[in-house]
Amino acid sequence: MVIIATVVAVLAGGTGLVVAITNLGKYSPEQQASAAVLGPDAAVPQVFHGWGSPKLFEPLGERAKDGKALTEKEVFSESELAVTKKLKLKLVAKQLDADCSAALWGGTLLERVSDAGCTQAARGLYASSDGRYVGQYTLLNLKDGTSAAELVESLKTHYRGGWALPLTSTKASFPGGGYSEAGGYALGHYVGLVWIGKVDGAEPTTKDDFVSLTLALRGAEKAVYRRVVAITGSAS
Repeated sequence: MVIIATVVAVLAGGTGLVVAITNLGKYSPEQQASAAVLGPDAAVPQVFHGWGSPKLFEPLGERAKDGKALTEKEVFSESELAVTKKLKLKLVAKQLDADCSAALWGGTLLERVSDAGCTQAARGLYASSDGRYVGQYTLLNLKDGTSAAELVESLKTHYRGGWALPLTSTKASFPGGGYSEAGGYALGHYVGLVWIGKVDGAEPTTKDDFVSLTLALRGAEKAVYRRVVAITGSAS
């Protein structure tokens, strides 16, 4: 299908950006103070990259044209996401909240998502099949593309002062105070938040392919691509 090829092309473009771009955010004393409120054992990403919405998602620029609410089954329809032939991310917890404040923390972030008309926050927690990695994908349903783009842009400088709350599971969790990386993607009137870390909390080495892990975790975005097809009536 053409839509699959488009998905690969878009994600591959994201891969190049991940490799080519260093941290786009600026870490300020104010952010450090905000993060400190959570305590030294809080799970907060140390690195964040953000991207605007590709032209492909223009049909989803307004929620008024995409009024059907998200469902858990729609967003997390796959229990496993392939990273490589041998490595997979397994879905171990999922939650869909109609109150976005139940899935996020941070005063500035909560204010922004409220202004953006956030009506849903879908979170999925994943554990790697080798037991080394943990990842979470969060999809926010906002009122329009402008709000989505502005939210991603604001996270570039404020992600340490407000972020997604991690789901909990006996099979995987983000280690308190450990190292993790995150990314934000505007997708029409949606925002996708990717969060990756090692179970032991250590920083990644050359043996840890966070780029491939991120691309695999973004498999949850297939739900958004399907909505583009539903509106346009074409997979092109």
